[in-house]
Amino acid sequence: MSLYTFVDTHAHLDGEEFSQDRDEVVKRAQEAGASAVLVPAINAASEESVAKVCQAYPGFLWPMMGLHPEEVGPDYQEVLSHMRSLLPGPYIAIGEVGLDFYWSREYMREQLDAFEQQVAWSVETQLPLMIHSRKAQHELVAILRRYRDRLPGGVFHCFTGNSIEAAELLQFEGFVLGIGGVLTFKKSRLPEVVAEIPLSRIVLETDAPYMAPVPMRGKRNESAFVPLIIEKMAQCKGITPDEVARVTTENVYRIFKRMKCENC
Repeated sequence: MSLYTFVDTHAHLDGEEFSQDRDEVVKRAQEAGASAVLVPAINAASEESVAKVCQAYPGFLWPMMGLHPEEVGPDYQEVLSHMRSLLPGPYIAIGEVGLDFYWSREYMREQLDAFEQQVAWSVETQLPLMIHSRKAQHELVAILRRYRDRLPGGVFHCFTGNSIEAAELLQFEGFVLGIGGVLTFKKSRLPEVVAEIPLSRIVLETDAPYMAPVPMRGKRNESAFVPLIIEKMAQCKGITPDEVARVTTENVYRIFKRMKCENC
């Protein structure tokens, strides 16, 4: 059992990558110190798989609902309409949503519209946002600014940017940066950036099954690896792993108010 308790704020445990050993993955996460894992939907199909897997582990896996920017296509309006009809339901956040222009701008207009609609859902339901942003921060910030005073907060998932980009995102009150395995990568500049960010504006994540931390890099990522991120973050900030785990966990329950925490 880990010496500290933590929350993994982003893991795709409904994915096929975990279909053969999901029970074991959950057990390893709990043994490593996980008190909760947040599971995002990304499209119409995962809406069902996320609900099913979270129902199988009540009080430990927590569902989020959203349309991922890379899943935005010609039918996005129908998908969004269906998703909106399910909210708030059992969901603790709107996610995984955002903008991604890394590979293509083919559906740029549709992505912008889908993201803004889901930001509006957040305002309407007061569910926080789980935001994915890649090669799109300028456009993303422009949309968020239109709703700044009404947003309930959320997470900028998988943050890997520089100090200037971090400061621009953290201008939004109630939002934090999701830090994962990239922090441990040999050539990553994230340690220097994380050292400057208040711990009160950070949460931990894996993005499992992707981006496993060193020394597990290249393997399937899972929530049991979060202590490796905790230990690296403690080194970056010159504090104890226990403090990293404690404060980041407090941040989670401050943002995701529909979650229940017996020890908070």
